Amino acid sequence: MLGRSVASLVNENKAAGRYSVEFNGTDLASGVYIYKLSAGNFVQSKKLVLLK
Repeated sequence: MLGRSVASLVNENKAAGRYSVEFNGTDLASGVYIYKLSAGNFVQSKKLVLLK
């Protein structure tokens, strides 16, 4: 793991509600990626396995 940022899907404040964002990983290599979700005081990191 190199610790580089490869994509930022949303980087703005939004009003409360449900939102959907589509991720297209065709330009990324297969492997394990770490993603982080944050909203207010909530922060969660998880693994994403990308297989091609």
